[in-house]
Amino acid sequence: MMAAGKSGSLKMLEPCKPPPTKRSRKERTRGKSSGTTNTTEPMEQHIWKDFPEDLYEAVIARLPIATFFRFRTVCRKWNSLLDSESFSQHCAEVPQATPWFYTITHENVNSGAMYDPSLKKWHHPTISSLPTKLIVLPVASAGGLVCFLDIGNRNFYVCNPLNQSFKELPARSVKVWSRVAVGMTLNGSSTSEGYKILWVGCDGEYEVYDSVRNSWIRPGIMPSSVKLPLSLNFRSQAVSIDDTLYFMRSDPEGIVSYDMVTGIWKQFIIPTPLHLTDHTLAECGGRIMLVGLLTKNAATCVCIWELQKMTLLWKEVDRMPNIWCLEFYGKHVRMTCLGNKGLLMLSLRSRQMNRLVTYNVSSREWLKVPGCVVPHGRKRQWIACGTAFYPCLTAVA
Repeated sequence: MMAAGKSGSLKMLEPCKPPPTKRSRKERTRGKSSGTTNTTEPMEQHIWKDFPEDLYEAVIARLPIATFFRFRTVCRKWNSLLDSESFSQHCAEVPQATPWFYTITHENVNSGAMYDPSLKKWHHPTISSLPTKLIVLPVASAGGLVCFLDIGNRNFYVCNPLNQSFKELPARSVKVWSRVAVGMTLNGSSTSEGYKILWVGCDGEYEVYDSVRNSWIRPGIMPSSVKLPLSLNFRSQAVSIDDTLYFMRSDPEGIVSYDMVTGIWKQFIIPTPLHLTDHTLAECGGRIMLVGLLTKNAATCVCIWELQKMTLLWKEVDRMPNIWCLEFYGKHVRMTCLGNKGLLMLSLRSRQMNRLVTYNVSSREWLKVPGCVVPHGRKRQWIACGTAFYPCLTAVA
């Protein structure tokens, strides 16, 4: 079909193509989101100027944690939200997020690396208040706060890696510098009601720090029903369920627990599965789990067990996919659990290998973690240790 233009020239029109029509706003928006244009549609002032002021905090509290830090640069008012009591209340109403992981690398033990599993992204915070002349390691967490202990087992620190809230705990009354196991719980639903930290040594000495009193107390002595020495498994971090802390021990194999409210110690004799190494406790929804390396002949696999409350025996519930385990065949693999709160992060390494994986206990999903690379760097960092923590913007040490 031929058509004549104003200048008399002829143009060929496609027979099946209709004449161009004006696109709707919805279609224009869809085109922009798909990357067909670099322009962005401005916000309509006549719509947003009437947005209720009291809803800003409720909306921002529900944004992904990483997004919030970009929004802080919008204006001074949004930047001051961290100090707002009403914003803290909105954050408390939001369901608990997926735990993050605060880790220490072999290359730089004085700075941490945080992993956000929802975005599969590493962050590199600078906690200026932590001592730089001492090596401090993350040993426990609760309510968005991470508890650190220096490598000499002398000084404790508590910090929120997201908002830099920091506290150096007072000196312990018991001068025990041998290695200790550490656990942490909240007094209520958030850090505003205070928190407690427990350390316990193999000889049965222990103390509890109460943030409300800002002091260490000695609740009593280890009961005779708990066999000493404890032979604590220091590779396994404590597990907290409600107000009770659980520690893994050997000789006899099992678990010791301490109720932070009643001050009661208990001992449970639980035989460890055969051929198991590098095992550590974990928890998910009030269930006590066990993760470890199962090695037989030259084959190695990561296995997950759940503690049966009636029989006090471990029952295998899952194991790493066989295709992944083939990479371990014939290698001397070591495993470190970097977080044990429902979502586990496991560091698997040998002379020829360095792998990070996460395991979701509820969904039984295994995922590989991208390598940790410092900003403007290329070399992958080796993760030395770490702990899981639930990110909370308003938690105060």
